[in-house]
This record gives sequence, C-alpha cells and structure tokens, in this order.
Amino acid sequence: HGGAELDEIGTEALPRRTPAPAWLPTAKGEEGDFCLRSSDCAAGLCCARHFWSKICKPVLREGQVCTRHRRKGTHGLEIFQRCQCAEGLACRLQREHGPADASRLHTCQRH
Repeated sequence: HGGAELDEIGTEALPRRTPAPAWLPTAKGEEGDFCLRSSDCAAGLCCARHFWSKICKPVLREGQVCTRHRRKGTHGLEIFQRCQCAEGLACRLQREHGPADASRLHTCQRH
C-alpha cells in the first residue's frame, strides 16, 4: 500500500494544465475585428486600413473590384484599403465592350 501513496503524491506534484487567460487572444480575428497585421486575421482575411485603424477584411475573389497601385508606396495613403486578390488571381483592368479606356475599373481576374 506504500506504492499507491507515492503514485498519488507524484500525480499531485505535476502541474495541471489550465486554460489560457481570457485576455490572451486564442483565435484569429474575424471580419471587422481590429488587427495589426494580416497574420492576426483568420484564413481568407487580410489586415487593411479602415479610417485610422486597421481591421480584418475579406481577400478579394474573382470579379471583385481591386486597387492597382501605379507607384510603390501609394497603398499607405488610402483611408479604405482593400485586400489583395486571392491566390491565382491578378488585379487587371476590366475588359469592357466599348471604346478603349472607357473604364479604369480593375477587377480580380484569373492569370
């Protein structure tokens, strides 16, 4: 019966796993949640400026309007940033049936 006592003492001495404190972020941010970088957001979302803060926004899908930056660094000047196009898509000038340059709209399109 002495061995059983040692086993009980041994298990009591082991640290118990406790759940993470409530203030620790355990899940990735959902759409509309505040963020600092895209890795703070759940899959399919990116961290983009919205007014003077940053929130998780959806990555753009095929056919959605996107922002094409002509000069490097202009992305930081936007008050309402959009995410990049999803993988396999590129932000290109929308093909319109009509006169050339009738629309300057860019959309996410397959490569």
